[in-house]
Amino acid sequence: MKASNTRWRDRLEGDIPDGLANEIYIFETEIALRKQGKIDEKVFAETRLRRGVYGQRYDNGQRHDGLRKRKLAYPAEGLLKGPDTLWDAPGMQRIKIPFGGMNSRQLEVMAELAEEYSEGIAHVTTRQDFQLHFVHIDDTPSLMRRLAAVGITTREACGNSVRNVTACPLSGVCHDETFDVTPYAKGLAQFLLGHPDAQDFGRKVKIAFSGCAHNACGLTAMHDMGGIAVVREINGQQKRGFRFYVGGGLGAVPYQAKLFDEFLPEEELLPISQAISRVFGRLGEKRNRARARIKFLVNKLGIEEFKRLVLEEREKLTPDPAWTSFLSDLHATDETPLRLPAPLEAPRPEGFNAWYATNVYAQKQPGYVVVTVTLPLGDITADQLRGLADIARRFVRDTIRTTVEQNMVLRWVSEGDVGAVYDALKTIGLAQPGAGTIVDVTACPGTDTCKLGIASSRGLAGELRTRLAEKSVRLDATIRNLRIKISGCFNSCGQHHVADIGFYGVSRHVGGYTVPHFQVILGGQWTENAGAYGLAVGAVPSKRIPEVVDRVTSRYLTERAGTESFQDFIKRIGKQSVKEMFDDLAQVPSYETDASFYSDWSDPREFTTGDMGTGECAGEVVTQVEFALAAAEREAFEAQVLLDRHEAQTAGERATAAMLRAAQALVRIRVPEIGNESARIVTEFRAHFYDTQLFFDPFGGGRFAQYLFLAFEHAQAPFTPESAHHRIEEAQLFIEASYACYARMQTAAAPAAGG
Repeated sequence: MKASNTRWRDRLEGDIPDGLANEIYIFETEIALRKQGKIDEKVFAETRLRRGVYGQRYDNGQRHDGLRKRKLAYPAEGLLKGPDTLWDAPGMQRIKIPFGGMNSRQLEVMAELAEEYSEGIAHVTTRQDFQLHFVHIDDTPSLMRRLAAVGITTREACGNSVRNVTACPLSGVCHDETFDVTPYAKGLAQFLLGHPDAQDFGRKVKIAFSGCAHNACGLTAMHDMGGIAVVREINGQQKRGFRFYVGGGLGAVPYQAKLFDEFLPEEELLPISQAISRVFGRLGEKRNRARARIKFLVNKLGIEEFKRLVLEEREKLTPDPAWTSFLSDLHATDETPLRLPAPLEAPRPEGFNAWYATNVYAQKQPGYVVVTVTLPLGDITADQLRGLADIARRFVRDTIRTTVEQNMVLRWVSEGDVGAVYDALKTIGLAQPGAGTIVDVTACPGTDTCKLGIASSRGLAGELRTRLAEKSVRLDATIRNLRIKISGCFNSCGQHHVADIGFYGVSRHVGGYTVPHFQVILGGQWTENAGAYGLAVGAVPSKRIPEVVDRVTSRYLTERAGTESFQDFIKRIGKQSVKEMFDDLAQVPSYETDASFYSDWSDPREFTTGDMGTGECAGEVVTQVEFALAAAEREAFEAQVLLDRHEAQTAGERATAAMLRAAQALVRIRVPEIGNESARIVTEFRAHFYDTQLFFDPFGGGRFAQYLFLAFEHAQAPFTPESAHHRIEEAQLFIEASYACYARMQTAAAPAAGG
């Protein structure tokens, strides 16, 4: 393998831009220095993350072809323990694909790398990236060189940097777009890549472009920076620009982006983005990562003050020819068809009509269509990548894009070729219908490979996809067009907040066992560029989530008023009615009654922590703490109901009270006589749970403790609907962290409890 890597490096070095070749060489040197102990691990971690190199987990009980292939180098027993460093076992390589644009040769290289360095599978993410899992860090420089030789970089695919710049995959061919945003997405991505003013962030920055305001497109509302194409007539001429937004983001607590400029002229796109980067780098939080995104800075300063600082910074910038040089050749990203337009031919093969109905979009250019290649769970094998490259060469002129729904599209397919394309896709196993429907479930990696995963998002997504696909032909069109999105933890990598039906992984302690659960989130809005965020309505055991989907979709189908949207339906029936719909599903049978609840989807192992001893005193404490946490959860839910009634102030106060109640429940374990005084609850919580780090865990307990402290510190601040929404999200996360903390305390006490 090493000899082969050397040959590839020698062959490709001349094909790589000098700057990028030097970057990869520096990284290779840093790997060697880290092995020698000459670079601090924390410094090296940011270095490798900025090259897209992650660690990953191995404790999901699954075996992978990639691991079997490399088992001599990485023994199974080491993998299953969950290695602490990337030297012990392979990790994950993220690969940036700006605006999702790819060509056939790039697909083939991705296939080669997946086979040689990974498990033979490439994964498309919700940000149009590719990821390869089970890649050893020693192999990453060679992998990076081979990607660079075909115009792909991994630089700043992670870390505190500008991540992949995304854009609508229909840009340039969409009926509703104002203009093609592709050259702008590409121009900004290239400008900010490695830019000195984009290197001193406290956290990541995500940017998206959309050609129109009303469809999902680029999902600009949930990004740190986002541009929606608009035109204005100025001095009798049509002028391009962007409705520019800043300060959005999902994560544990989602924020809607704020309008920065109703019309940002195209020539100001790059300098304003540079100025925003400078302001964020200078004023953004650096020490507390939980508050280090642009959204928190905008929220702290207010959008008007933030804008004033940015415009002030803009005036200080030294003019840069790169700001506008790309505007002189906006047609550089234009695409042309390979084949002449022709009408759709008959007869049509079996299964074609169902696939055509969901996977084919008529372009604004007559006679041409976009074909969506559905990738269940975002996965595509090396052989399928090669097959897709061949199909692209045969029918289109390398006009391929990845999508934020973890699929791929072929653009500029002559309608007369659609039947042949379908047959070719079917041959390589990529002709599944249902793209963009309820069957097309989005999921993050979850417990399969992510160190932060709590529940199996991919396992649940696979189960839901199978069940929904079996009855897809019977699904009413209203149901078919809903979106389901799943995250394995609070962090919303699966974008659960903007789904009609969303889930994120949590856990509960039941009878000495840890039971995988998912919080149910309803009423998010995928359209209007992620126009609204849903709120959690309660946790349900993982094994009962399919019943949740059945119930809520059936009720919507039978009770909706006319053409009422799902979001409007959820608002109309109210949060209390929604919660009651699932109350019985929240119950967990005992382990002896049904052990299946105590394992997760796609993972046969039990989530048990062992039989817990329960003496009389312990039994009393368990009852009190769990009862109090349940009461806190109810109070947070009541805050949602109040918010729905437009009582923002009371809703925010109720959510704050819910956090205090949860903190009090834990404090009572250490200080039984604790009263109801807020100041003392917070003080004792800090002393016994925060300063001791007892509340800390890999899933964010330390971060969520800050929500309590900030809520108490700003207890007198008035609530707006938006800030009340944020406080409710924070309360729910704090309560979940309290449940997790209490479960750890039970586990730690177990050996002594029976004695």
